[in-house]
Amino acid sequence: MEALALNPLYEKVITDLMEQQYSIIENFFTADEVLALRESLLAKYDEDCFKKSAIGNMANEVVIEAIRGDFIYWLDEQNYNPAEQAFFTKIIDFKDYLNRTCFMGIADQEFHYAVYPPGTFYKRHLDSFQNDNRRKISVVCYLNHEDWQPEFGGELTIYKTVNGKEEELNIYPVQGRMVVFESQLLEHEVKPVKQERLSITGWLKSRPEVLF
Repeated sequence: MEALALNPLYEKVITDLMEQQYSIIENFFTADEVLALRESLLAKYDEDCFKKSAIGNMANEVVIEAIRGDFIYWLDEQNYNPAEQAFFTKIIDFKDYLNRTCFMGIADQEFHYAVYPPGTFYKRHLDSFQNDNRRKISVVCYLNHEDWQPEFGGELTIYKTVNGKEEELNIYPVQGRMVVFESQLLEHEVKPVKQERLSITGWLKSRPEVLF
């Protein structure tokens, strides 16, 4: 059997997840790929394709603006444009690598564009649902202007317990930056934004549990 060729970038993400449950990557996608995704998002937003985000899943979805205020557009694999196809080619390659090297049993992925207008936020939460624990790995790639400044707000705050003490990690949504973290372990929030904040966000998911 041919040995698996190691991918240094993927290996860094895996090592980070093992050691600290999250990874921050600046070069997962090329600058051109990020720009193409940004243009794709803005085109769909201008066409009024987005909807107000909700909390919960399926029949339990409810819009609560006191918890989150972003607008989202779910990506449909039957209608990918070239920018989205390039994005998913890399995401699926990463997913397959995780399955081959870490035996994670990831079977699917779901992603959406997200726009946070000024003044919006997303309160502290986990990405895993009580009635559906298939989300294993959370992924967010930022599509903002390359000169995003701290005073614009919108940082992703990840909460971690280290040696029995809670710590906060603030990650600013710099264009092209990708954050990967364990969906069922790390609570996080998006702090209030003062300038429109753009991203593509999603999850790598395991197979549904089969009950007998």
